[in-house]
Amino acid sequence: MFKNKVKLFLQKVLGFNNYLFLFSIYTIKRLYNNKHEVEFLYFLSILPSDKTLLDIGANIGIMTVPLAQKAINGKVYSFEPMPQNIIALQRVIKYYKLKNVTLFETALGNEPGELKMVMPIINNVKMQGLSHVVDENNPEEGEHFTLPVKRLDDIVELQNAESIGGIKIDVENFEFEVLSGAKQLLLKHKPPIYCELWDNEKRTRTIDYLTNQIGYQVKIYDGEKLVPFTKQDVTNFFFVA
Repeated sequence: MFKNKVKLFLQKVLGFNNYLFLFSIYTIKRLYNNKHEVEFLYFLSILPSDKTLLDIGANIGIMTVPLAQKAINGKVYSFEPMPQNIIALQRVIKYYKLKNVTLFETALGNEPGELKMVMPIINNVKMQGLSHVVDENNPEEGEHFTLPVKRLDDIVELQNAESIGGIKIDVENFEFEVLSGAKQLLLKHKPPIYCELWDNEKRTRTIDYLTNQIGYQVKIYDGEKLVPFTKQDVTNFFFVA
């Protein structure tokens, strides 16, 4: 509750766009000492520095920056559909002088068109990190948007990419749809994937799809190394060929 009161105060005093930008910079600077990000940092350590990396659900750039700093001889393609997140992400890219990042202002899914998305508002606090595709059966308070959606397999830059070296994806329970729209890319490149999967039927579908149709192994990080997933109580997953 106290944390949300601080957020509300800062959003009002700074303005929401400035709040997002400053929050991103603050979080990036603390990333390497954040015990909650040890899994992402491990993922970062196994990525190549000379290939194309994808940040899907880039939000306000907290993961885009370290990915770009890793890919010193490669590229980062960041995908983010929410308008205010995009403004912050553009400012972050400029602030860090990232010349190897291309921003795609679109959602991703298993078919092109449009998606209805929402940025939740909880106790008057805008929760940009929880932005997600609208569940028509569970309407909620927030800022609603109708935004473009594409399939990864239809992105020309990815079709022409020599090698995809890794994918970070965090799209709030929409991972199955995004990865379903990337079947040809995944079969061709077999990049390691780091993603959050909620404990529901979509997790099961995503794991079944990636293991049975693409040929991945599903792993988790035990604090030192990757180990097989055997129904441990986790939310972050690694998929490796």
